[in-house]
Amino acid sequence: MTDTSTSDPLVPDAAPQASATPVVVFKNVTVSFDGPPVLNNVSFSVGPAETRVLLGPAGVGKSVLLKLANGLLRPDRGQIDLLGQEITHMSEESLFALRSRVGMVFQEGALFDSLTVRDNVGYQFIQQNLPEEKIDRRVRKALSFVELEQTFALYPDSLSGGMRRRVAIARALISQPELILYDSPTGGLDPVTSTTIIELIIKERDVYRTPSILVTHRLQDAFTLCTHRFDADKGQMVPLPKGEIDPGTTFMMLEEGSLIFDGSLHELLSSKNPFVREFLE
Repeated sequence: MTDTSTSDPLVPDAAPQASATPVVVFKNVTVSFDGPPVLNNVSFSVGPAETRVLLGPAGVGKSVLLKLANGLLRPDRGQIDLLGQEITHMSEESLFALRSRVGMVFQEGALFDSLTVRDNVGYQFIQQNLPEEKIDRRVRKALSFVELEQTFALYPDSLSGGMRRRVAIARALISQPELILYDSPTGGLDPVTSTTIIELIIKERDVYRTPSILVTHRLQDAFTLCTHRFDADKGQMVPLPKGEIDPGTTFMMLEEGSLIFDGSLHELLSSKNPFVREFLE
């Protein structure tokens, strides 16, 4: 079980008080790449402590949406607000500072094979020339959260696919971000390992209460997020009582670049939209 009593900033004594201001807002966002729009007039927001699960098959623009949210891509039209700042026309220098407040878990983990786990997880702090002992302490805290303390001095090529994803989550968490973006964190993993990754995401959600957007094509991941919570006493996720769902976990779906669904699990399951019904079935 993770110790949440420490004063280390990686694990706060209590969840920070959330303001009412959304952490991400898309307003009529459109983007294309020499063809039909990948995203077309998309509008939504992510509230404090909210987990937004973006569902859909490959090729509907899910990863593009994440890159827009982090300022890695710019829209052709519309406006994007990130952490209270309008980023659509923000300079790259200003964006770099803003991105340091956002955790990103890329597809396949995106670790540097030439660096140790310690240097991968602490990469941001290494670039900032923080003292080595402080980097070590923060890295060990982050690795402890994902239960991989023993990998501190190892290289990524010695780790399994699931362990690499857990290291990627530790890297995203180390700076206690104000938003986390998960790009298909269970893609290519077996069902057992996928469940381990989702359990970590639920743990992060319920311990830190960090708002997030999670992209996935796996319905099982989405339903697990919505129907389970992290039990700190047991040190594991447990199912919510029958009929209950996590109120802060909601769903979105894209079809041909348009946002065709935005709502709760109950609303998703009762949707009459043909694309939604086909995906669910």
